[in-house]
Amino acid sequence: MPDNQGMTVTHPVPNPSTLTVYGADWCGDCRRSKRLLDARKVGYAWVDVAAQPEIRAQLSASGYPAIPVIVLRDGRILMEPSDDELNAALDAVSSAPAR
Repeated sequence: MPDNQGMTVTHPVPNPSTLTVYGADWCGDCRRSKRLLDARKVGYAWVDVAAQPEIRAQLSASGYPAIPVIVLRDGRILMEPSDDELNAALDAVSSAPAR
């Protein structure tokens, strides 16, 4: 199985209306990503995969075995991103021309 860590792909929904974070409260990387989003005042939807194991199973079956999985509003998906990767992705989304 290929290593998907830090992988960026396109989400099937071209422009999700809200940035979405799939994670769990026990996950240190999830808490770190949430802190970064909060510090940047980026609104997001939080999906607790610990409370919804069927969603965690769907993510894993779709090639996203690690959390957090972050779906950006431009449709890109980040899995377990570093702060630098998440910041760069957020900057790219905010500087993209409006559609």
